[in-house]
Amino acid sequence: MGRITEDLIRRNSEHNDCVIFSLEELSLHQQEIERLEHIDKWCRDLKILYLQNNLIGKIENVSKLKKLEYLNLALNNIEKIENLEGCERLTKLDLTVNFIGELSSVKTLQHNIHLKELFLMGNPCADFDGYRQFVVATLQQLKWLDGKEIERSERIQALQNFPVIEQQVREQEEAYCLKRAQDKEEAQRKLREEEENEAKERSHSDFEGLRLDFSLKDDEKHNEIILDLAVYRYMDTSLIDVDVQPTYVRVMVKGKPFQLVLPAEVRPDSSSAKRSQTTGHLVICMPKVDEVIAGWRQTSGSGTSPSDSSRERTNQRSKRIEKLEVDPGKHSFPDVAHIVQEKTPTPQRVRSEPKIIASGEDPDFEDNPEVPPLI
Repeated sequence: MGRITEDLIRRNSEHNDCVIFSLEELSLHQQEIERLEHIDKWCRDLKILYLQNNLIGKIENVSKLKKLEYLNLALNNIEKIENLEGCERLTKLDLTVNFIGELSSVKTLQHNIHLKELFLMGNPCADFDGYRQFVVATLQQLKWLDGKEIERSERIQALQNFPVIEQQVREQEEAYCLKRAQDKEEAQRKLREEEENEAKERSHSDFEGLRLDFSLKDDEKHNEIILDLAVYRYMDTSLIDVDVQPTYVRVMVKGKPFQLVLPAEVRPDSSSAKRSQTTGHLVICMPKVDEVIAGWRQTSGSGTSPSDSSRERTNQRSKRIEKLEVDPGKHSFPDVAHIVQEKTPTPQRVRSEPKIIASGEDPDFEDNPEVPPLI
């Protein structure tokens, strides 16, 4: 909620050296202000006041602004014109796009004798039959209405038809006010229902485990498995986390896990989750992998169910597993005494002696006595 504070006004009065008591112009647009307050006490010298595009629902606390000449309250939640009699110098009033349905409330502006321009376009009262004629006849000091100049002939005609126009306006006002009250009551009823539903959801948030209704459907036509989980209709989607794995799906709802084993292997990267617009349920679509689907189709012709085929594949895998078995009869303790083997003599490589050729066999051999014999 936005509030009009002294700090807010000072931040928007830099053009006046942040001095607020002598301010002549102040702009507080788009501040989410819900109530008009304090300005008539802190800024008595204001001449121009911009308050457009806020959440103000009532005109109040401006009657002491005697020097105020221009007041802009466009794009707010105002339903009635009131409490402006004290703005003696008011010459321009902008109430564009509000919720003013009581057109007769413009009579309060008769005291603002200097008022020359008035903007009411975008309000429900601007759609009434005789709207412009009623305002022109009621506020004879006006020169411009909704940006269009008021001609003297137009005012004369409006004054002549005023009794009839006034009756028409009052009937339309009553119809509008009745419908407006019904709309408010309906909005409040819906708000109460939402609050009650939120309270019920909070009351279920403290249980140990998560118990939610669900349905699991095998859609053979679209080749996917569909999980419909009945989460609370008004639960915020940010409180739900979905984790799809090839063989199971896990959903975290307000931190509580819901996990379900799937009847067939699925593709997590192609899965999708969305909320139903009618029931609010969480619908998770998980496409099946091709291998499982092919095996399913092969066994379905022989009358075997998907669960049977998966069981057979499990048995076949278990048969292929080789186990190491030990024969108790052949079990023996190790011979500790002979763990370390005795060193065995390593056979030496015998060098072959070089073949000595006798001197008599080589005709070119010369026996030199100074050369030592070959060993």
